[in-house]
Amino acid sequence: MQQLLSFFSNHQQMIYIVILSIFLGIEVIGRVPSVLHTPLMSGANAIHGVVVIGAIIVMGKAEQNNYLALMIGFVAVILGTLNVVGGFVVTDRMLEMFKRKK
Repeated sequence: MQQLLSFFSNHQQMIYIVILSIFLGIEVIGRVPSVLHTPLMSGANAIHGVVVIGAIIVMGKAEQNNYLALMIGFVAVILGTLNVVGGFVVTDRMLEMFKRKK
């Protein structure tokens, strides 16, 4: 318990910044019209390609016998890839709605 309290007292400013950013994010997202929600989310999903790159780097730096790190890295690569592909699929479907029908 003492370690937890010392962690909070040592990192008090960072904890405040995280809490304030959460509230700010909720306020910003809450004010986005529903028409813009899909394009913003698909763009955010496409940006998550950084997660895939990070997971690949972590897997490359992990030791050969550290199976937990390798499994978590593999799952992160799979889920990050699905997120990126899903973002592009949503964007493509959204743009199809605006094309003229033949």
